Amino acid sequence: MTLTDTHSHLQDDAYKDDLEEVIERAEAANVSKIITMGDTVENSRAALLISQKYDSVYAAIGLHPETAAEAAEDYLDELKKLAQNKKVVAIGEIGLDYYWEKDAEKRKAQQKIFVEQIRLAKELNLPVCVHDRDAHNDTLEILKRECKDLRGVCHCFSGSYETVAELFKLGFYIGVDGPLTFKNAAKLPEIVVKAPRDRVLIETDSPYLSPAPKRGKRNEPANVLHIAEKLAEIWEVTLEEVAEITTNNAKRLYNI
Repeated sequence: MTLTDTHSHLQDDAYKDDLEEVIERAEAANVSKIITMGDTVENSRAALLISQKYDSVYAAIGLHPETAAEAAEDYLDELKKLAQNKKVVAIGEIGLDYYWEKDAEKRKAQQKIFVEQIRLAKELNLPVCVHDRDAHNDTLEILKRECKDLRGVCHCFSGSYETVAELFKLGFYIGVDGPLTFKNAAKLPEIVVKAPRDRVLIETDSPYLSPAPKRGKRNEPANVLHIAEKLAEIWEVTLEEVAEITTNNAKRLYNI
């Protein structure tokens, strides 16, 4: 059995003292592949360096919406340079975040950076990993307009089934994280039941969103096992079946 954590942040300061041990624990938990996501150019560069050090780690590069307002004029050129490395498998984590940003003009800046990075992904023939927090309508509108012939995933999906149905029509995947294991998981278990199984990925968003029974502690890729176990319970299949399905989905999306 092998698992794939399709979304982590291994370059986060939370791992600066024990990254080696974190990778070893992931391997011991049968997590054979990990994708670590960038959120600035500098952070994307750090993600790539980690991926070059560990065979099991791959990198995504991009500007997170929370950093969009600080984007340098040449950020696309810098991302394009990084993307020449074969360990770069996606443009991400990109998207919209209206939870933190209330200013209308700054939201427009997020939208501009989002579209620019989608178009870069299309130019480079790479998938996108999309962050959408409290911005479902604008995110979906942009994806419908820009994402023809583009592969991608909506990371840590938190919208409605109506929204996810539109994403599936676009050929997108959804990523499920620790919240799937929470008692107040709300609509997510129902969405996962209805979702086509070939469109679901498992992810940790490490060091954030630790699943039960690890809530309140630093998250890490080994904990993707708990999400897989919950998914097996919801789908009423074996853990091995979940591992096979979600790992094959990750291979197909990210070409790893």
